[in-house]
Amino acid sequence: QVQLVESGGGSVQAGGSLRLSCASSVYSSSRYSMAWFRRAPGKEREGVAAIHTDGRSSYADAVRGRFTISKDNAKKTLYLQMDSLKPEDTAMYYCASDKFPTIPTLREVDYAFWGQGTQVTVSS
Repeated sequence: QVQLVESGGGSVQAGGSLRLSCASSVYSSSRYSMAWFRRAPGKEREGVAAIHTDGRSSYADAVRGRFTISKDNAKKTLYLQMDSLKPEDTAMYYCASDKFPTIPTLREVDYAFWGQGTQVTVSS
C-alpha cells in the first residue's frame, strides 16, 4: 500500500507563489508515475500536472507556464512549484501515484493511490 502525504498549502495573495510537497512511503518510488490534481469548491477534481518515471511531464492548459512539477527520487518526494497564482487556483490539491501509466497522464482513473490533500487559497 502506497501512502502519500501532501504539505505546503496555505493562503497567498494573487501573484504569489507556493510550493507543494508530497512524500511517498514507497521505497521504489522512482518506478511510480505521479501527479497533482485539484478540486475547487463546487467543481469536479481535475488534473493539474503529471510526471512519468522517465521524466516526461504534462500540464493542464490553465496552469502551463505558471506551475512546475518535479520529483526527487532520493527523497521520495513530489513537488509542485506554483507561481503567478490566481484566485481561480484556489482548491484542495491532491497528490496521486501509480506504477502502471505509460505516459504522464492527467486522468484520475489512471491513479490508484491518493493523498488526503492540502488546501491552497489565493486571494485577490
